[in-house]
Amino acid sequence: MKIWLVRHGETEANVAGLYSGHTPTPLTTKGMKQAERLGEMLHHVPFDRVLCSELERTQHTARLLLGDRHIPVTPHPLLNEMFFGDWEMRHHRDIQVEDKENYAAWCADWQHAAPTNGESFPDFSRRISAFTAELAHYQDEHLLIVSHQGVLSLLTALLLGMPMAGMWHFRIDHGAWSVIDFSAEFVTLRVLNSRAIWLPEAE
Repeated sequence: MKIWLVRHGETEANVAGLYSGHTPTPLTTKGMKQAERLGEMLHHVPFDRVLCSELERTQHTARLLLGDRHIPVTPHPLLNEMFFGDWEMRHHRDIQVEDKENYAAWCADWQHAAPTNGESFPDFSRRISAFTAELAHYQDEHLLIVSHQGVLSLLTALLLGMPMAGMWHFRIDHGAWSVIDFSAEFVTLRVLNSRAIWLPEAE
């Protein structure tokens, strides 16, 4: 099995520097072009299916990437970004003032604290761990996953057998693709944040 990892295209919230977990935020013009360009880069990949989060920004990215290719696209709730609760669509500068104590606690102990009325990291990590267990259903498939920075970073760390804090070693960029390869013996990160055209001989 091979899985291709793609982060959704740039959004308006990304440009504004806002926490955007579950709140809808549309792709920018640049974000749409990133998705279309990814479609050109990955045009020759024989995807069997596409999994994305339930959020429109990932589904829009997947639609633009696939273009006229008829490949099943399935929204999956486990691939949703972390929910930031009262901090959704707010800038950290404002939260530092308006919710100072809770924000400081979260920054100091992000693995245990939670955004105010939001999803804790333990809950988020259990959700992503549950998704990794489901990957066994897709053996021998070429799977495209279109999701979010937090999800894809943690997913990569977990699949490589790293501690959860290892997610910070894997920044997943807009407009790039990554590949994780599964064999009987190993899980290997083959490509990280490529902007090259994938060709069959790259297998």
